[in-house]
Amino acid sequence: MIMRIQGIIGAVLMGVGGICPLLRVPIMGNWNYFDLDQRLAIAFYVLVVIALLGALTKKAGLIRFAGWAAVVLVAITFVGIYFKTQGSFSFLHFKGLINRASGLVKYKWGWLPVFAGILTLLTVRKPKVIVVNPMPQNPAI
Repeated sequence: MIMRIQGIIGAVLMGVGGICPLLRVPIMGNWNYFDLDQRLAIAFYVLVVIALLGALTKKAGLIRFAGWAAVVLVAITFVGIYFKTQGSFSFLHFKGLINRASGLVKYKWGWLPVFAGILTLLTVRKPKVIVVNPMPQNPAI
């Protein structure tokens, strides 16, 4: 029961975090996962669905797989954000000006629920089954 609730909470946190503002881009406003890259957003929400399916079918391995895959996807997203901000300002010819312009892109609070959901998915464990022997065996017999 706890594994199922924990998996559902983690998947919901990830899903909510994906639609929250993740970046603040000057002039363009706040961006969520779909504004960053639509393919990454689709892959992200496929992982959310995989985590939900794992929670509903009580598969701890599937939930943890979705958590680790989300870690990799978020790392790829951060690398992509870095290169996109550096490449977006490549029309500027001075390195210092490029760094200053790319420094205007700010991370927003939407990453917090994403990381909280990932952490929740990674800490899912199968419940331990304790077998109680109702009749103790007598070694004297």
